[in-house]
Amino acid sequence: MQKISGIIVDPVARHQFPGTLVIDQGRIVEILPDPAARGPFILPGLIDAHIHIESSMLTPAAFAAKAVCHGTVAVVADPHEIANVLGIAGIDFMIESGNQVPLKFYFGAPSCVPATAFENSGATLDARDVEALLRRDDIFFLAEMMNFPGVITRDPEVMAKIAAAMKMGKRVDGHAPGLRGDALAAYAQAGISTDHESGTLAECYEKMALGMQIMLRQGSSARDFEVLHPLITSHPGQCMLCSDDLKPADLARGHINLLVKQGLSLGHNLFDLLQCACVNPVRHYGLKVGLLQKGDPADFIMVDDLARMEVSGTWIGGEMVSQGGEALFQAPQPEPINHFHASPIAAEQLQVPVKGARIKVIEVTDGQIVTGSGRHSVPADSTVVEADPATDLLKILVQNRYAPAPPAIGFVRGFGLQGGAMASSIAHDSHNLIAIGSNDADMARAVNLLGENGGGICFVCGEEERMLALPVAGLMGLGSCEEMAENYRVIEQRVKANGCILHTPFMTMAFLALPVIPALKITDLGLFDGEQFALTDLFV
Repeated sequence: MQKISGIIVDPVARHQFPGTLVIDQGRIVEILPDPAARGPFILPGLIDAHIHIESSMLTPAAFAAKAVCHGTVAVVADPHEIANVLGIAGIDFMIESGNQVPLKFYFGAPSCVPATAFENSGATLDARDVEALLRRDDIFFLAEMMNFPGVITRDPEVMAKIAAAMKMGKRVDGHAPGLRGDALAAYAQAGISTDHESGTLAECYEKMALGMQIMLRQGSSARDFEVLHPLITSHPGQCMLCSDDLKPADLARGHINLLVKQGLSLGHNLFDLLQCACVNPVRHYGLKVGLLQKGDPADFIMVDDLARMEVSGTWIGGEMVSQGGEALFQAPQPEPINHFHASPIAAEQLQVPVKGARIKVIEVTDGQIVTGSGRHSVPADSTVVEADPATDLLKILVQNRYAPAPPAIGFVRGFGLQGGAMASSIAHDSHNLIAIGSNDADMARAVNLLGENGGGICFVCGEEERMLALPVAGLMGLGSCEEMAENYRVIEQRVKANGCILHTPFMTMAFLALPVIPALKITDLGLFDGEQFALTDLFV
């Protein structure tokens, strides 16, 4: 039996008072008013309502060791990144790693492995596989249904996955960027309960009118909170907070606590923020996470100053798991698992013979994963199309990493890279090899460097080679958050020193292979038109 006193912030009754929590066997057995109690503030633990742990480049255990320091007690996680590489074995790896630490991981069954039929992935999960996963007690929901065309047209395979989740009383997460009107209505009516891809308030209002919960996302690449935050006050009962994808340096700085802090600075009510950050995820997904109520699991945080939202201590199940910004447990080191069979490439394979007067170009906007589809006129006397850093025209490739195959080639604008090439084995969602560069030689060397290391991120410029190996599925490393963040920072800094103007160049590049996000993308099979949902020719 232990007693902890402070200013209790009750997110359900929506009031705060001086009091004492009485905790026994991991649960709150009494909440006693205590006029003598002074600070700190005791708040419910924070929840990330939608995240891909793999994007932090940390194993779940290593992720937990940093997240708890920021007051995160639970995450609703979609393991589709590693599932695209290793299938169910990858999902089991994530669950086993998460079970070794006190943070509460709620993993879902990936719904789209692969995301589309227009790319090669390392595994396939069909409706029978998904149903088998959903029957498990350690799988809590059907993860984001990215194949929105399949939902709208009622594709039998897609609908079988949704039906399995609904039959078992498990939620179905959505993914509907820009979807409006009749198409959106058909999508929502199929049983989709959430969306984290909304870009405007008008889009959110339409989705909420159909009963969907809106997730306000602030990740390392996609950052929608600044646009969507008015929903916290106007619709606090239909919003949740999430990061989606978070690189290690950003996780080192903070997590959902930073969104609460930002919300307070924007004038939002503390209890509306806690409704989004704590109450709604618990109720929507049926999480076994405490909300500072009698009988609840003792999951809570201490904050000395609400305006700063710096967490001085985190408790999960009545156990103090972080204090003063340090985790009170060690993240076990896993045995790496991987799936990597890419063939080496030569610079000559990257030449693009001229087959028309103009080419299509992927156009990138900093801070967005939605891209444009531009055009570039090929010089009349050219026999091959080359990258032209002077006009910010760079070459991009995606190569199958699961079997020997030639790379698909395209062009991209918006990076600003003036020299060298950047490459990664993180390329959503199939995680083939992706590279962007100013010349063919550096691009080929960068891709081959990934192969020599079983995956990772790298930058190559002439004789210079910078490499961060990611031996766990080519997605995650074996270091701590700080170690991974520093190694990542050095490589990212070299990319920026060579002209790249993007805030998160590697994360932005990773999303250029995701065909379910409009408008123009590239997979290992070629350029993809996200609006027509079909492969498309490079030349116009």
